[in-house]
Amino acid sequence: MPIDAAQALAAEPRSTEIAWEHKDVQLYHLGLGAGVPATDPDELRYTLESRLHVLPSFATVAGAGMGVVGGLSAPGIDVDLAAVLHGGQGITLHRPIPVRGRAVSTSKVAAVHDKGKAAILVLRTEVADGDGPLWTSDAQIFVRGEGGFGGDRGPSARVEQPERAPDRTVERAVREDQALLYRLSGDWNPLHADPDFAKLAGFDRPILHGLCTYGMTLKAVVDTLLDGEVGRVRSYTTRFTGVVFPGETLRVRMWQEQGRVHVSVTAVERDDAPVLSDTVVEHI
Repeated sequence: MPIDAAQALAAEPRSTEIAWEHKDVQLYHLGLGAGVPATDPDELRYTLESRLHVLPSFATVAGAGMGVVGGLSAPGIDVDLAAVLHGGQGITLHRPIPVRGRAVSTSKVAAVHDKGKAAILVLRTEVADGDGPLWTSDAQIFVRGEGGFGGDRGPSARVEQPERAPDRTVERAVREDQALLYRLSGDWNPLHADPDFAKLAGFDRPILHGLCTYGMTLKAVVDTLLDGEVGRVRSYTTRFTGVVFPGETLRVRMWQEQGRVHVSVTAVERDDAPVLSDTVVEHI
């Protein structure tokens, strides 16, 4: 059986040392589309080393960690990469991420859910440096065709979206080459670059990384509602409900509440097809 849930859950956590510096942060930000306009003081905080701050979603690529693809090499897991999609992502920040850092990343399979026609793997990563915990990351990995093994279906609760017009709506263009640039931050899945592989996975062309959309959305929220202050973000969760193709436009709708922002993301050119749902940014 490709997924042995008992073996995956019983496996010892894997720890590795990770490190990053300003170039890794800048590359990640550029992969999200930062730097337009290039001389905008607000954008220079993402691109210029002397003014640099770190968007919290950088946690998903820092040091390359266990990651979405790396987690698929855990004991008890042997699946076809073409059947894999990123189902959801959450990060909790224990303090702001430094521009340069060395830390220990400890990863494990925290849960395996049986959704019938698919399995969902929850890959949890805890990262800490010499000063203590930095962040906790949970990635939900959707594996088509690997369900039906009699396991727990897992949680199915959805986040209620406010029943009013959004407080702010912004649009963010996805460059044609954006997936090619973003993958340099560590996600080498050919689904995002190789047209032949994309067709094997059921797409007519390569798709954008879900985590790129995830980062673009957080940047839009921080820049629009949090005064560009990345240190105000405490947690950020989402469910990936649709794909994005390079060259499309994201429409980001935001509802502001006390201490949190609800977010919905759609693809403009495909009649507002859903892209991110159940999305919440908790902040101070």
